[in-house]
Amino acid sequence: MELKLGDVQTTALIPLAIKANETMRKNARVKDYMAVEIIKTLGIDTEPYDKFMSHEGVIARTIMLDKQLKGIIEKNPDSVIVNVGAGFDNRFARVDNGKILWFDLDLPDAIAARKKAFPEQDRVVMIAGSALEDGWCDTVKIALAASSSRPVFLAEGLFMYFTMEQIRTFLLVLKQNFPEGGILIAEQNSKILMKNEKHHDTVSKTNAHFMSGTDSGQEIADLVDGFRLIEEHSFNDEMKKYSIRGKMFALLPNMNDRWATFEW
Repeated sequence: MELKLGDVQTTALIPLAIKANETMRKNARVKDYMAVEIIKTLGIDTEPYDKFMSHEGVIARTIMLDKQLKGIIEKNPDSVIVNVGAGFDNRFARVDNGKILWFDLDLPDAIAARKKAFPEQDRVVMIAGSALEDGWCDTVKIALAASSSRPVFLAEGLFMYFTMEQIRTFLLVLKQNFPEGGILIAEQNSKILMKNEKHHDTVSKTNAHFMSGTDSGQEIADLVDGFRLIEEHSFNDEMKKYSIRGKMFALLPNMNDRWATFEW
């Protein structure tokens, strides 16, 4: 498989490598056999993309976001879910209940690579487009017409590569195209990590740059009227369960990413 990705899209190789390596461990906390196959097919050296802190952070957010999404799906079995900035993410396979409709949205080069790696699946649609433009929204609206649930948007590993103004643009796209409301689950980068990106153990090995950070998800909610922060949790809550280093890192609450749930 020939891989051509832009600087930011290349960061999708970080969670891919980490999930592949975690899957091969004896007591894997996350199992993603598709990631294993993609890494083998690409022949990628995972070493630059899989360092201890990034590994534990990706595994923590995967466990936490899977749990959050499964909870929503349990309450709304016909959920329509849009994975924004999907990269090589295989979350659909872990949360599917046999009824949900799923959309993987990413930029054209990322979707082109994804289509080579992932087979076509029932109830899964890949969309090439920018989250900052509304060209992709009509496809999702058609699916919503047959659903009784509000749409759910997942932005994992995305906002840190957006400026705050770009995040605001994205929120406006959601509000204007889905005026009846929805749910956004978004990863939040910390301001400290943004300022110290050159020390990041994996992103620093790419040409991507952190463009924003927050101390609270409320800073995101305040960007557009009508958005409400429902809950927010540090990845430390999960990371500290598995290692001494994780417990020590959890003593620095503003040093790690968080996930937050918003409604409008």
